Amino acid sequence: MSSTSDQVYNSFPSPLNDLPTMVPVVSRGYEKESSQHFERAPAPPLLRNRTPGGHPYDDSQPGFPVYHRKQANPAPLGFLSFAITTFVLSFYNCGVRGITHPNVVVGMCMGVGGLAQLLSGMWEFTCGNTFGATAFSSYGTFWISFGLIYWPSSGILTADYAEGELESALGIYLMSWFILTFLMTLATLKASLELCATFSILTLALLLLAVGEFMGSAGLHKAGGGVGVLASFCALYCGLSGLLTPDTSYFLLPTYDLSGKSKCKAN
Repeated sequence: MSSTSDQVYNSFPSPLNDLPTMVPVVSRGYEKESSQHFERAPAPPLLRNRTPGGHPYDDSQPGFPVYHRKQANPAPLGFLSFAITTFVLSFYNCGVRGITHPNVVVGMCMGVGGLAQLLSGMWEFTCGNTFGATAFSSYGTFWISFGLIYWPSSGILTADYAEGELESALGIYLMSWFILTFLMTLATLKASLELCATFSILTLALLLLAVGEFMGSAGLHKAGGGVGVLASFCALYCGLSGLLTPDTSYFLLPTYDLSGKSKCKAN
């Protein structure tokens, strides 16, 4: 049988006579010599079954830390993509530098807040994190739907509405997300303080924006944008606390446990 330098063979003990069946292996480990023949030490079974740097015996990427898990943590991607998209839109809602049309945020909604966050939600399913999967997937689809509202080709904003009809429709849209966010907030009460704060503040922001649409109040719209900026900073903190680890950073951000198991711990 022909082999290449990338092929890996495994050596397993025989269940019948408990004697190892030695076969050629490709290993980065040490070599050993027996009285009968010369061979390399057997390679770990999972040597190349994971991505580079994902196994303790795989030194193909020595500059990166080794994680003993099948995949990386998707939560920082979800939090950070949500945070920066919320930050941009909230600044537009505040009317910063005279901006009154948030159409520029469509690209952020579709790509960053939408696609990236939706992907992180799907990956949270494989990690077994029900809350993360539900939250990131839900708000990923929120951003995609919001981007489609302001997508010029959708015709949603340019349709023939009666007076006040569009504002009422947008108010109902935002109110539905306020309800969902409030329910998600209830699921964070035994999580961490920063996570609970993110959803609590976001709940208030969506309520202000929804009421602002119903009442046609520019003041409430700007207030909702200001509260949204605060929510984005809380989400940035959540994302960064998960991104900074002892392997990748010289400092960590404290996370405050609300479950009562510990007063304060560093991620």
